[in-house]
Amino acid sequence: MEDEHVASGGGVQLPVQRQEPCSACAAGSSASRLRRGEVLGLRREDVDLAAGELAVAYQLQHIRRQLLHRETKTESSAATLPLPAICATVLRSRRDDQQRHREHAGRARQDNGLVFTTRLGTPIEPRYFHREFKTRCRKAGVREISVHTTRRTCAFLLVALDVHPRVTMQILRHSQIAVTMNIYGEATSTATQTALKRLGEQFDT
Repeated sequence: MEDEHVASGGGVQLPVQRQEPCSACAAGSSASRLRRGEVLGLRREDVDLAAGELAVAYQLQHIRRQLLHRETKTESSAATLPLPAICATVLRSRRDDQQRHREHAGRARQDNGLVFTTRLGTPIEPRYFHREFKTRCRKAGVREISVHTTRRTCAFLLVALDVHPRVTMQILRHSQIAVTMNIYGEATSTATQTALKRLGEQFDT
């Protein structure tokens, strides 16, 4: 089965429109390497735009028909991460959008401190976000992938940039180096096939 990752020499295409809550969430997840539950559980207090950092401390999960906001599972999951420029832009835009929604909705709007919410301030349900992301892939005319696949895209890009596996492990917050090395193995296999194909083409000419 073909790996689901969107990476090419021309860059990465993200099916997002930052003015929409789910689109902003998708952009934030893709650019910051966060898992779905982590980006949905991100609190405003976890984001420091001035320092260019965000803290991964909580996640939003749907368990036994309940939507729970709780601490991340492991020490490797919890971390303070630098914010890529595109992610900082998304978060600033999201902050402004939330302020406008707050003024428009008035007392009807909830405030739970989360960065990514609906227009009325309620949490975004993980399964809804998953479906919405795929819908936006189709509308954007790109291959339909899952939110989780964006982390694999990041991993393959890091491999292509010759980043050391240990550094990639820290960036993606894998709990074990074996998980990271599996990705490096897949990428190396693909690169080998491409190289051999190009070599064969040289002999054919």
